[in-house]
Amino acid sequence: MKHARILFNKDILNVTLNAENQVVTEQGTVLEEGSFQWLPPCEGKAFILAINYADHAAELSFKAPEEPLVFLKNKNSLIGHNQNTYRPDNVDYMHYECELVVVIGKEAKNVSMDEAMDYVGGYTVGNDYAIRDYLENYYRPNLRVKSRDTCTPIGPYIIDAAEVKDPHNLMLRTYINGELKQEGNTKDLVFNIPHLIAYLSDIMTLSPGDMIFTGTPEGLADVKPGDEIITEVEGVGVLKNTIISETDYLANLAK
Repeated sequence: MKHARILFNKDILNVTLNAENQVVTEQGTVLEEGSFQWLPPCEGKAFILAINYADHAAELSFKAPEEPLVFLKNKNSLIGHNQNTYRPDNVDYMHYECELVVVIGKEAKNVSMDEAMDYVGGYTVGNDYAIRDYLENYYRPNLRVKSRDTCTPIGPYIIDAAEVKDPHNLMLRTYINGELKQEGNTKDLVFNIPHLIAYLSDIMTLSPGDMIFTGTPEGLADVKPGDEIITEVEGVGVLKNTIISETDYLANLAK
């Protein structure tokens, strides 16, 4: 089953999607696309993996890490499907990062790698934008690079874990204005999902709705206002959003 959160008539609703990927309310009403706003499908902690694909590490002239490089994002950066991400004015390079996102299904603390997959509730698609101008070093994710408002689209929905047969063999693709720019496979993760859950749950308790952004493969490209970005994870979902300027973003906030 697919689960989502939407804003409909100023109310936040938990909904499901039917076989035709139509949104269905708890009362059984089918909603037309455009009559509601997609929200991030969950609201837990967001753990972001840096350099978790060897080819991406090579692309950045870094070596693959010996243990997971993880940072946290605040919820201000998360937005839903079909929403806008702003590009700061006067920056030289901003890129997407297509990622498989693991959603925790039950509380996890000190979980072993052998047990870890039992704690996965589902999967969704994430796009972890980065402002390359402010990249400082190997341990890179300072606030200006990764934690701006709107810079982390996620969704459109969570698909139950049982419906994804092998999360370690899924194609990831990113398109700019319909042109394929990035392609990789989760089989190339440096640290796989059981490793990440065991590692994180040793540090802190994981709660239902927590998200693990598992990293992105090579194939990055600059994005600019007006670009439509589609990030896709095979068997999980297709996430779309549009880049706007900081000027337009601030003007919209002022309305």
